[in-house]
Amino acid sequence: MRRMASRVLVLFLMAVIAQAGISQETKDKPAKKPPKKTWSSTKVNEITFDDVKFDIEKGGKFKREMLTKSIENLDDKKVRLRGWILPSSVFKQKGIRQFVLVRDNMECCFGPRAALYDCVIVEMVKGKSANFTLGPVAIEGEFSVKEYEYPDGGHYAVYRIKGVSVK
Repeated sequence: MRRMASRVLVLFLMAVIAQAGISQETKDKPAKKPPKKTWSSTKVNEITFDDVKFDIEKGGKFKREMLTKSIENLDDKKVRLRGWILPSSVFKQKGIRQFVLVRDNMECCFGPRAALYDCVIVEMVKGKSANFTLGPVAIEGEFSVKEYEYPDGGHYAVYRIKGVSVK
């Protein structure tokens, strides 16, 4: 019985070591660039936060040239983006006219270490509003690149959606 348990343990350890080797190989490979996308000027474009991701070093200064051609081409297009309403960006439960939409509801996105491309300022159009929820939402509206800066410098957001609906 002990001999069988030893064999099982050895096989288990070999599998863990092999997996670690595969994981390290995967980490060493450069990330594949996503294929270039074309955006519709007439239909609502389904986008994700990955579609608006760009290269920026942690703590680095934002420059408009960092944006990809694909992101620039999204400017003034109708989009639908799914994410979470950042709780600290709202001060009431109903009739919300402006809020921050974030990639996910994990702690990283709520703190100062969030990536600049992981949030979008949502400003609802006249006559439209949102209700707060802890669940994910889908925002529809017009996407634009708009730089939001702190008074003492540095950016806290670079994207905006003029929202027409929140579901």
